[in-house]
Amino acid sequence: MSKRDYYEVLGVSKSASADEIKKAYRKVAMQFHPDRNPGDKAAEEKFKEAAEAYEVLSDADKKAQYDRFGHAGVGSAGRGGFGGGGGMNMEDIFSQFGDVFGDDLFGNFFGGGQRRGGGQRARGTRGSNLRVKLKLTYEEIAKGVTKNIKVKKYIGCTTCGGSGAKDKNSVQTCSACGGSGQVRKVQNTFLGQMQTVTTCPTCNGEGSTITAKCGSCKGEGRVYGEETISIDVPAGVQDGMQLSVSGRGNAGERGGSAGDLIILIEEEAHKELQRDGLNVAYDLHISFTDAVFGVQIEVPTIDGRAKIKIPAGTQSGKILRLKGKGFPAVQSYEKGDQLIHVNVWTPQELNTEEKDMLEKLSQSPNLKPQPDKNEKGFFDKIRDMFS
Repeated sequence: MSKRDYYEVLGVSKSASADEIKKAYRKVAMQFHPDRNPGDKAAEEKFKEAAEAYEVLSDADKKAQYDRFGHAGVGSAGRGGFGGGGGMNMEDIFSQFGDVFGDDLFGNFFGGGQRRGGGQRARGTRGSNLRVKLKLTYEEIAKGVTKNIKVKKYIGCTTCGGSGAKDKNSVQTCSACGGSGQVRKVQNTFLGQMQTVTTCPTCNGEGSTITAKCGSCKGEGRVYGEETISIDVPAGVQDGMQLSVSGRGNAGERGGSAGDLIILIEEEAHKELQRDGLNVAYDLHISFTDAVFGVQIEVPTIDGRAKIKIPAGTQSGKILRLKGKGFPAVQSYEKGDQLIHVNVWTPQELNTEEKDMLEKLSQSPNLKPQPDKNEKGFFDKIRDMFS
């Protein structure tokens, strides 16, 4: 099933401002919030879909990639670990976007204390996203590739299991909120009493406090280290495209969810080929005699080398097309072509004998230019090449 357009999901135009996008997300999320639609799986999916759309459109870099490449520009959500909100669970959504709604609003609107779709307390602090560059050759892009990359980042502390505490006896229920992670305030107004619910400032919503910190991580629940991560890169990605691996960024503090790993694709220049979208261009130089008599010649492609036939009488500037020898499109069956631009090489240095021979041949009527009136001009060929 094809993914819906993110702008359609939030009901905004492409020219919408950041504030308009935020307001639109808030409206959709309120409509399909799990507390408002208990047990309704369809509403829950729409709630997650809205979070995925907002995650992309609220980020200037991701939004630019999405506007340029569509869903392919921000990865394949929910498939193989790539994508914006596709890999999010409910806790991730509330942890990352809770500020969009505000604590008081959640407390008042949904009856207090049910902020996380089931009364779950926030656990720790979410880790930040990481960005890394990944260089790929044309051959790797054409076929897709799995890359193992080493990333320096915050990882969960193995000594305390990410809790930040010295041992299990070093964690106690927060006395300020009684373990709920939230505090309630009752205010008297002219309309009567109004109750508001906010995150507990003592434990930051965790419901517990640490009395003795872990010696390895100093109470953070994470340490700085290195991790090798396997990245499945789909075929057809382009330079500047971003892929997102959910939950592989910096570990959160004290068991908080990890951030995402953002992969920025960089294409390594090819020695002989040039990329133009899905097509591959190659400049082929042949001699005058090969152009006259025709020749069979090898050319490079992204799949290796291939033999092509240059017909007798080939003119300089002719463009030959190798169907399907270009790059595949991300998430579709479309594939580009290889376009070969034939250049007839004009010799620049000749000896006396060669000059005499060419002077005699130059008088032959068959060597006089006789352009075909039906032959396409230079600009028409360029237009065809890149259409």
